[in-house]
Amino acid sequence: MKKAFLVAVFTLIAAVPADAQEGVKLFRPARVFDGEQMHTEWVVVVESRHIIYAGDASGFDETGAGQIFEMENSTLLPGLIEGHSHILLHPYNETTWDDQVLKESEAERVARAVNHARNSLMAGITTMRDLGSEGAGYADVGIRDSINRGIIPGPRLLVAGKAIVATGSYGPKGFHEGVDVPLGAETADGYDDLVRVVRSQIGRNIDFVKVYADYRWGPDGTAAATFTQSELATIVEVADSSGRAVVAHASTAEAMKRAILAGVETIEHGDGATRETYKLMREHDVALCPTLAAGDAIAQYGGWKKGVDPEPARITAKRKSFTEALDAGVTICFGGDVGVYPHGDNVRELEMMVEYGMDADDALRSATSINADLFRIADKVGRISKGMLADMIAVQGDPTSDISALRNIEVVIKDGKIVRQ
Repeated sequence: MKKAFLVAVFTLIAAVPADAQEGVKLFRPARVFDGEQMHTEWVVVVESRHIIYAGDASGFDETGAGQIFEMENSTLLPGLIEGHSHILLHPYNETTWDDQVLKESEAERVARAVNHARNSLMAGITTMRDLGSEGAGYADVGIRDSINRGIIPGPRLLVAGKAIVATGSYGPKGFHEGVDVPLGAETADGYDDLVRVVRSQIGRNIDFVKVYADYRWGPDGTAAATFTQSELATIVEVADSSGRAVVAHASTAEAMKRAILAGVETIEHGDGATRETYKLMREHDVALCPTLAAGDAIAQYGGWKKGVDPEPARITAKRKSFTEALDAGVTICFGGDVGVYPHGDNVRELEMMVEYGMDADDALRSATSINADLFRIADKVGRISKGMLADMIAVQGDPTSDISALRNIEVVIKDGKIVRQ
């Protein structure tokens, strides 16, 4: 079937009434990546919100399908799971982080977030972990709930609300001591205060807790650890008692060590990791979300002409650190810190993961089954198999051969409904 005809078919199906999308739909692509491995001559069958069959075409009687989608040269795969986003932020070359926190109203930031959610969904992100509202309170909780109620389109969101920071460590900073400014996170210190703040956040129905295990508050603005290991362990203990995980922003080896031993589930950034750090992560089953694309974007905002100028030392160091993480066998979480760069450009992180040495099929696993496992949602999404929610995307080409094929979106399906064709 020619691509133009395929598009016409999807356009026709998307135009029919919503109740017509509730019937049995059979997808016959050239390839199916099920979240673990690639298959040919498979069909995937969806009824209502769920996958009812995924396997060899000979194993399903297609006469039971109300709609059949022939998808020549396409790969069908689980909807991508973005692991590190900020839905309430937009690129820093448009507006600095300080000005977003201090000058943009919460109404404006929520309005922007509605667009951001839609853009990521249209880019094939059907689930997204949001790592802090950055001064917008619990607006991320409201956006998540609005998506779940069908008020606005967007990925399934997992949200942290306000990240937790040590007093004196976070920004915006640099103001006269008599001037109080809104912070981009919530401060807490010591056992009693941390217990109170974590429980308060749990009461606002966040999905997980984010803590800044270090920040740029050392001499001359260098990164240094913020919380003690026992403080971090308190956060983990209280969160875990409610069934919630803790993730840690950590870019120094010391902060990473403290967070790992305290029991966090993922380390965000990890720029200063050592071989010993990665060994510890492997031993304690802690994953790394490297956010390669954010550093790349910030370097370009600062004047680096990528592909023309020599690579900045920070980028070279990040490339080396990521390679060491791969060599150490650390579990890699796909998450680029989208919001620092445009929502909808999420695949940029996967492209850089491959550019920096990760196999394309491993990058695909990171963005599907691995993130589903890490985020405790593997019973719902992240794989194409019977009983899973029908969150899937189809792309032209084979992303295990060329990861950029993920940009060639043909269809996005969420909850069994075609939301992009």
